[in-house]
Amino acid sequence: MLFDSHAHLDDERFDEDRDEVIKKIKSENVKYVLNAGADIASSKRSIHLSEKYDFIYASVGVHPHDVKDMNEDTINLLKTLSKHEKVVAIGEIGLDYYYENSPREIQKRWFERQIQLANEVKLPIIVHDRDAHKDTFDIIKTTKSKDIGCVLHCYSGSLELAKEYVKMGCFISIAGPVTFKNNVKTVEVIKKIPLEYLLIETDCPYLAPHPHRGKRNDPSYVRYIAEKIAIEKGISYEKVCEITTKNAKILFNI
Repeated sequence: MLFDSHAHLDDERFDEDRDEVIKKIKSENVKYVLNAGADIASSKRSIHLSEKYDFIYASVGVHPHDVKDMNEDTINLLKTLSKHEKVVAIGEIGLDYYYENSPREIQKRWFERQIQLANEVKLPIIVHDRDAHKDTFDIIKTTKSKDIGCVLHCYSGSLELAKEYVKMGCFISIAGPVTFKNNVKTVEVIKKIPLEYLLIETDCPYLAPHPHRGKRNDPSYVRYIAEKIAIEKGISYEKVCEITTKNAKILFNI
């Protein structure tokens, strides 16, 4: 069975055929999906999806693009949403210095604050890190309680950094770009990081893997990431499915 540990099935690109897509993915050995919140509205939509479909779980959080609009009322609302029985994580939260839609200092402030919320409600964090590797690592290291889990979603950092995260007990989540022809860095990560610390994800509707690159992604394509890991590690596809699913269930306490 497969566990897509990060999806955005609430995205408007699924508005025309969402129910059909979800029926399809359930029939294609995807037994669990984590639908990640990116702001208050999408967090609520994720919870709604989790209520409608038993195999979909939700996370709640504010993506770094939108933290410029956050305040303590937002934190209180996230805290209330986090109490829902199908909410299993705080996220996606983090830093994005590529687009920098919110000022860096504001991003760091609310990343720290959302980790503090996760510490309080005892839920793992789902971390977005784009071109902000050092600050992301430093904030996680100094702010995250040892009592909660962590996953680096759609990991794009170096092998050396991945090893440091693993030392802290964090998981590394691998997405569609690992299947792209010239992605040597992420291939090195999946070769050298133990399978027990890897998750797989689609980040749909974004980042469709080869051979669907450029098209709308959906959780049924998570198998291509599992296949790539199996090839690079020289192990069976079935083992990759088994262990990555087990890892996600441990992280999200499912």
